This record gives sequence, structure tokens and C-alpha cells, in this order.
Amino acid sequence: MATDLLIRNARVVRPGDPSTDSPPAVDIAVAGGAITAVGAQLPTSGVDNVIDARGLLAFPGVVDAHQHWGIYQELAADTDTESRACAQGGVTTSITYMRTGRYYLNRGGAYRDFVPEVLAAMAGRSFVDHALHLAPMTAEHIAEIPSLVQDFGITSFKIFMFYGGHGLHGRSSDQADFLMIPPTERYDLAHFEFVMRAIQRARASVGRHLSLSLHCETAEIMAAYTELVEREGTLSGLRAYSASRPAHSEGLAITTASYLAHETGLANINLLHLSSAKAVEAALTMAAAFPHVDFRREVTIGHLLADVDTAHGLGGKVNPPLRERADVEALWRHLLAGDIDWVVSDHACCRDEQKFGPDREDVFAAKSGFGGAEYLLPGLVGEGMRRGLPLSRIAELTARNPARRYGLVDKGEIAAGFDADIVLVDPDARWTVRAADSESAQEYTPFEGFEMHARVDTVFLRGHRIYGDGKVQGDPRGRYLRRDPRADARRGVASS
Repeated sequence: MATDLLIRNARVVRPGDPSTDSPPAVDIAVAGGAITAVGAQLPTSGVDNVIDARGLLAFPGVVDAHQHWGIYQELAADTDTESRACAQGGVTTSITYMRTGRYYLNRGGAYRDFVPEVLAAMAGRSFVDHALHLAPMTAEHIAEIPSLVQDFGITSFKIFMFYGGHGLHGRSSDQADFLMIPPTERYDLAHFEFVMRAIQRARASVGRHLSLSLHCETAEIMAAYTELVEREGTLSGLRAYSASRPAHSEGLAITTASYLAHETGLANINLLHLSSAKAVEAALTMAAAFPHVDFRREVTIGHLLADVDTAHGLGGKVNPPLRERADVEALWRHLLAGDIDWVVSDHACCRDEQKFGPDREDVFAAKSGFGGAEYLLPGLVGEGMRRGLPLSRIAELTARNPARRYGLVDKGEIAAGFDADIVLVDPDARWTVRAADSESAQEYTPFEGFEMHARVDTVFLRGHRIYGDGKVQGDPRGRYLRRDPRADARRGVASS
């Protein structure tokens, strides 16, 4: 196939290849949306589109494995604006979490009816490729797992452990009403166990590459500590919220979930957005206790860059909370030691009028979550290089590792045969975060005023430039990615 795009003079960073930590400039040839060759002095004859990368770093497009499109805005609108923010930050593939209940589509019922509605809302609106994780909230959803895999190519599922008895934003709420589950059912430890058993059965019948992700916080601990913090009244702001959802509640939930994985024989477990030293220590302890369970550990760029003092206001409220600086430093130590598998944004756009309560200083009246896909790659490159994190490791953390775990077999590397998802990064750029400069619909950011030490310059999705010259370019080209749980070869992903 004739080359239709040639990127020249790019310093290609390859995941897991330390030789690319000081990469030489090479060329990248693209045809039909895929990379066909990477090497020096590739031929330019007959190529209409030749782009000079000017010696910038070329990273594989970011696979942001943890986003929440449509949680606070109408899903179609969120797909548009928040995929633009993704493109701005070098995210070329978003995997967004969905569930029934309040927020998202604000409805209950079977996923066989819910998922088509989600896909219809997203269709033709996304600037980046995208896939879905689903949370089985009811017994009906558990029974649907094999058909969700086969009919929609959904191979990753989620449990929100704290929904067993705590509200989304910090106060307890009526479970059946909030989750829209039948009054005869409970979203509790027994339900979590049954989800695990069903996924394990599905791994045997429809494909072994299924995994379960867990938001690990303990409802009873958080409910008690929220009451304690509010009653004492000595803490305020993000520090009060962190105290109301203490780090040991993460550790306890991780321990419980890990034992359930052992009990049910479910091998593929993803521990999400670990926010504290205690959480990572619990995760590592459980990995040693149950070596037959393939645990993966995730952190967010928010928990790596911001703490309860440096985040810009109550816009930094998120679950699990931002922590003290000592926890931030602990996360970096574990990242540098190789204990973390991928870094995500946990992007959840929450506009100003939704985020804050009548008293803008009341953290318990504010909603949880904020955007951040725009800052994921530049934040990790800039701060990571300062701390000695190898470039090849950054490419693993942001692209190859999540792509492999979640079955996106054409994503995650700059090599022949892979999708031409390429991000040119200037590692010498210096700039200040301003919410007004973001493509997101969110009017604020907890990173306001943060100094960044790398910048995304140009982004390609399957060979099409979707970001350059400081703005999103072209029309939405993002595809929904159906994943094949049986695929071991890279050619196993079908897109539609």
C-alpha cells in the first residue's frame, strides 16, 4: 500500500525499550491508517503528506483507560467536548466507565437496551477512538455478561465497592433509588462475589481476556468518618474530604476484593486509582499473598500532581480523595519502582454550576470528579523526566500496558502494523495551566496555575491529524472499538 503520510525527524519512544530513552530521529510511514515502517531516511517519493516533526518526541497515542463520559452532562454533548480535551492532551483512545442508575443515562434496566442507547449517543461525535467498561449493578446484568462480550465487544467490567452503603459525593443515600436496582436486591459484598464468579465463568466460555476493575473504598468506614469529620468541624476543604474517606478504607477494600478474587478464581483484577501509600502497600501485599491472581495497579495524574494543599480549590474533590503530599511522594516512589501498571486521567467533566453547592466552600456539598485528560501526558512527561522516569516507561504507563490489558491490540506502540496513533511532544516547552485554554466544557481545573514542563504539539489518530497548531482539527473520526476476548494476535480488534 502506498504511503499516504510520512512523519520525518521524530524521536520515537518505544514502550519497554530503554534504548529509546535517548532516541535518534527517524521517520514514520503510514498507509491506510496504520504504521507501515519506522526507520531512518524512509523514501518520500510519491508521498503527498510529509510532516517534519522537528526532532520532537513521538509517543504512542495515549490509551486513557479510565474516563467517565456523560456522568454529569448529556452523553452526546460530553462525547464531543471531552473527546476534544482528549485530543488536546494526546489521548487517542478513551475507555469510559458506564453503569445504570443516577447520572449517566439516569435509567435502570437491562444492558441489552442500555448499551445501544449509549453507542447511539456517541456515534459520530468523538474525536478519539473509544471503548466501554460496564458495571454489573443487578442480577440481570450479571446474567448478561456473556452476551455483552459477544454482542458489543465489552471485555472489562467494574465494581464500585463503596456504593454498598455510601453516596457518590460523600453522604449516604438510598441505595435502591440511587442505583435504580430492584428493591429485593442489594449491591453488597455478596453481589461483588457473584459478579466475579460470572466473569470467571465467562472467561471459560467466551474468552479468557476478560478483566474486572474495582473502585476500592469501604462504605462503612467512610460513613463513620464522614460523620466524625463533620461533627468535629476542625477540618475544612479537601483535607476534610480526605479525612472523611481515609486511606485505610482503601486498604481494607483492596484486601476484601483480593480475597474474593482468590475465592472465586478470577485471575484478572485491576485495582483502580490507588491514591495513598496505604492503598499501594495493601495492593502489593495482596499480590504477594495471592500470586495466582494477575493484579494490575492504576494511579491517576491528579493524584500524582496535586495534593490537598496545592489543588486549586474544591474543584479538586474526587473519589478517592486527593491526599497529603506524603502520599503523592509515595505514589511516585512506587511508580519509579515499577509497582504501577498504568496512569490515567479519571476524566469526569463536572461544570461549575453542577460542581459546587450553595456554599462554594462546603466540600461535602460539592460533587466528586473533575476533568484532566488534557494534562495526562504532558504532566507525566514533565514531572516524570524531572524525577528520572524513563521515557520508555512513560510509553508503557500511558499506552502499551492499558492497551494490552484491555484488549486494544492495534493500539499502544509506534511500530509496523499498529494504528497510526502518534503524539508529538515537546519536552522543553514550559507553560501554565489555565482552565480557559482547555477544550473541555469544564470551566475550572484543580490544576489551575500549575507549571507544566512538556507540551503536546501534534496528535494523529490513525494517521489523521486531530490536534495541531494549538487547536483540535478536522471532523470527529473516533470509532467505537469492539474487543475480542479470544484475541492474542494484534489483529484481533474489530472496529465499527
